[in-house]
Amino acid sequence: MINIAIIGTGSIASSHVNGYKILKKNSTITGLADIYPENAKKIAEEHQLNVKIVEDYRELLRDPDIHAVSICTPPFTHSEIAIACLKAGKHVLVEKPMASSLKECDEMIKAAEENNKILSVVAQNRFLTPIMRLKHVLEQKLVGKIAHAQVDSFWWRGHSYYDLWWRGTWEKEGGGCTLNHAVHHIDMLQWMMGQPKSVTAVTTNTLHDNAEVEDLSIAILSYENGSLAQVTSSVVHHGEEQQLIFQGEKGRVSVPWKVRAEAGRENGFPLEKKNTDLEKTIHEVYENYPALEFEGHTGQINDFLTAIENGENVLVDGVQGRQTLEIIMAVYESASTGRTIQLPITESNLFYDRAGVLENAIHFYEKTKTVKGFEDNEITTGGQY
Repeated sequence: MINIAIIGTGSIASSHVNGYKILKKNSTITGLADIYPENAKKIAEEHQLNVKIVEDYRELLRDPDIHAVSICTPPFTHSEIAIACLKAGKHVLVEKPMASSLKECDEMIKAAEENNKILSVVAQNRFLTPIMRLKHVLEQKLVGKIAHAQVDSFWWRGHSYYDLWWRGTWEKEGGGCTLNHAVHHIDMLQWMMGQPKSVTAVTTNTLHDNAEVEDLSIAILSYENGSLAQVTSSVVHHGEEQQLIFQGEKGRVSVPWKVRAEAGRENGFPLEKKNTDLEKTIHEVYENYPALEFEGHTGQINDFLTAIENGENVLVDGVQGRQTLEIIMAVYESASTGRTIQLPITESNLFYDRAGVLENAIHFYEKTKTVKGFEDNEITTGGQY
């Protein structure tokens, strides 16, 4: 049995609690930590957990019977807590984004390696059957070379969203919608297409004058093979329609699932009759990929626990988490400097460490209102992915 501690008991913690409870044959939650102990007590009561509750997470790290930790705290705390857990001999599953800077990511990866412990970064959308199937289709290369990818990470958040004490500031949240919302879609993109060679981006804050950070960004990613990806990150889109579209040499596939393969005339124009044989083949490959037993957070927690039990690699390790953050930091550096940013990002880049981000990022507005929390703590999303 793997004993679990959860550090941070805000809204996202329930996704972890539910995941571990569903997989209770492999694990049990024995500790909760939160700087607001009343939040931890509420989670324990809601989920009928018989656990130790502490205000300082370090108390849990001194318990040799705790084997692994889920970190569900604000992003600016991830690095410090994760490194402390790893040094204490605990495996770590840390919520997205991995950290507030690439330097912190590198320090977390080093701590995991030196202590021979698993570091996994939450990217729960990879653990959805449609996403796994799309990844499988792309790996079969049935659509040929990918020429263009379109990523619409459309979310909507009301003005009060950024009143929460840690949101809307570069110091505590680490960024806006690109970092904290589109991270899911940027992760899926880099998982399917790899790292770009350069990023050109613009950011703005159009509707949230209570936040320093952006509420809308548009980025163009350029790849070594000439392909382009277009990524729009937003918390101003009503309807929250989200999609990833991959336009290949032979066909187009996407989530939500859609396949299209044109047939060409002798003069290069498309025939009225599309390539139905290829479409049928692609669709069969997609449908024949088995559905996942566990999806979302539960799927990733299952992957995490299986890796602990069997000594296997996790699907989303620290290196993968860093690669996603690297693209996001390239977006911020490009938008803030007006330059195209070449990857990889190294110590010489302005946006490698936290001090550089705080000094050079565009501050759109001053955060003037702060609340400890909301009475309505429910998370709702219209987007499917």
